[in-house]
Amino acid sequence: MIRLGDYNTLRIERSTSVGLFLQDEEGTEILLPNKYVPEDIKIDTDITVFCYLDNSERPVATTLTPYIVRDGFAYLKVAEVSAYGAFLDWGLEKHLLVPFREQAQRMEEGKQYLVYCYLDEESLRLTGSSKVDRFLVNQKPDYQPNAVVDLLVFRKTPLGWEVIVDNKYKGLIFDSDIFKPISLGDHLQGFVKKVREDHKIDISLQPIGAKMLEPTAKMILDKLTENNGFLPLHDKSTPEEIQSQLHLSKKAFKKGVGILYRQRKIVIEEEGIRLL
Repeated sequence: MIRLGDYNTLRIERSTSVGLFLQDEEGTEILLPNKYVPEDIKIDTDITVFCYLDNSERPVATTLTPYIVRDGFAYLKVAEVSAYGAFLDWGLEKHLLVPFREQAQRMEEGKQYLVYCYLDEESLRLTGSSKVDRFLVNQKPDYQPNAVVDLLVFRKTPLGWEVIVDNKYKGLIFDSDIFKPISLGDHLQGFVKKVREDHKIDISLQPIGAKMLEPTAKMILDKLTENNGFLPLHDKSTPEEIQSQLHLSKKAFKKGVGILYRQRKIVIEEEGIRLL
């Protein structure tokens, strides 16, 4: 079955004057227009394409790469606003509609918003929604501490930054765990600190516990190499100075320096640390 709003690997069935007709395992066909047909194609071979509805509401395939896929989240820019809602640029010829009823706040042309893309069951059209919270999974995730996760930054709170974890769950990076600039829409890699009773996930941007030591030491070592073997940072450096140069907490910095010192890779001087 061809899944609209997503990538499909289909067989090239035949070539016509308007493009290639592709077919799934059930025999359902979809057109790949000539302007998207790559060179050196062969009949009866497979091709991966994105499938959606064109301006005439007909299923069509494309080799373009959209900014968002069905059941996914992304920051998109409003191309225009009409009587039906806001039309967002998602990298394809036909814009993605976010009806007024699906807007958490009235969208304005030229501005960017976090949206979720889904298939509307009534109209069978791909639709966007900026009411993203209702699309997040409210079940306890099965993560162990230090599990590596993908993050999308989507909201600033008094406690820190809320993130979407692995395209499904809501997480939070506390301000105290942030040691580098973060902006809305950033895609980051993070580490699970704890899964809370309310099913939200506390996230760190650095490995926690014992696993934190080796990557932190390597980060300091790399920075030393970049700076001709010396960093003007030491025990008495302020947390702000360390964060500014290394994007690390002072605690992480001291642990990393301790590892490098014990491995005899650095010497600790009055003015800073020096690479041996």
